[in-house]
Amino acid sequence: MSTDRTFTTWLDDVEDQRRAAGLRRELRPRAPGNALIDLASNDYLGLVRHPEVLHGAMTALRRWGAGATGSRLVTGSTTEHELLETELAEFVGAEAGLVFSSGYTANLGAVTALSGAGSLIVSDAGSHASLVDACRLSRARVAVAPHADLDFVRSALATRTEERALVVTDSVFSADGDLAPLVDLHRVCRDHGAFLVVDEAHGVGVRGAGGRGLVHEVGLAGEPDIVVTATLSKSLASQGGAVLASEKVRAHLVDAARTFIFDTGLAPAAVGAARAALAVLRREPHRAESVLDRARDLARFTGAGAPESAVVSVILGDPQRAVDAAAACREQGLHVGCFRPPSVPEGTSRLRLTARATLDADELARIEAVLTDVLAGASA
Repeated sequence: MSTDRTFTTWLDDVEDQRRAAGLRRELRPRAPGNALIDLASNDYLGLVRHPEVLHGAMTALRRWGAGATGSRLVTGSTTEHELLETELAEFVGAEAGLVFSSGYTANLGAVTALSGAGSLIVSDAGSHASLVDACRLSRARVAVAPHADLDFVRSALATRTEERALVVTDSVFSADGDLAPLVDLHRVCRDHGAFLVVDEAHGVGVRGAGGRGLVHEVGLAGEPDIVVTATLSKSLASQGGAVLASEKVRAHLVDAARTFIFDTGLAPAAVGAARAALAVLRREPHRAESVLDRARDLARFTGAGAPESAVVSVILGDPQRAVDAAAACREQGLHVGCFRPPSVPEGTSRLRLTARATLDADELARIEAVLTDVLAGASA
């Protein structure tokens, strides 16, 4: 048998296995003017079509052109990038900021540049895939802590032989929407000379005063041994990521973060959109609380527990059951997320609902009716 045929056969076998397990994924392109009520995206503040955000993108596009034209260290930095870094850092209470092309590359860059061979990383089992991949690429020894297990983290740090250590975690975990015990984690890190890296992708815009994030909410903003990463593609309705930390950390990342050095800079239009979205949030801080209010509505409709973030999970168990429920919602005009392994552990496939600050009374009534009908069918 030829090598080509062997590889093709392997691909066929893998696809068959995924189909049998209910794990086959499909792309579903959106059309302009999609009539579905959106409970699947991460547009938590409802800013992705806000006139000021669109104007910010268009102004930057006209001023700087369609692309960044190069890496940040060559031609890819503009004054727009620097303004966004300053504004984001000030908003979350950090000393400095550095913008990357995505939240994924921000996590890869921060974790790999701050660790390396001869160091230890302790990562929460619920951390986002970008943090998981950063750990794998870091060349550090990695210890995966059971979810929110402070005793494990403490023991791993106390018994390490490595001089340097990082603890990495989401602030708001993307699948369940629960919160990391940041105050206790930071105390453990400080007791053992470790840095704490916190991914605020789902925290900024939702938690904290005016959406400043969970790190700010619990009083840890600006601590020199905390590194915050964030995305611009959720509450800030754009694209890109950022690391928000001390000036010393920023300078190190400029020299050492490979996803910063070797990646093309974030497109100017995305930078302009994010700056405009941040300006709207600063002017209208009530949007952050509105997200949590709408999440409470979604939890009430589904019988889920009280939410701590914009995320409401409805666990159905079987992957195909979750796929069928999501399809039934779509047929009735409601777009919901569907999480299956490997995004979530085996046996916990679910509908993932994300709240949006701008959901109105008519939409909420429709959402309640659809979810009541679909979940009744899913449990039958």
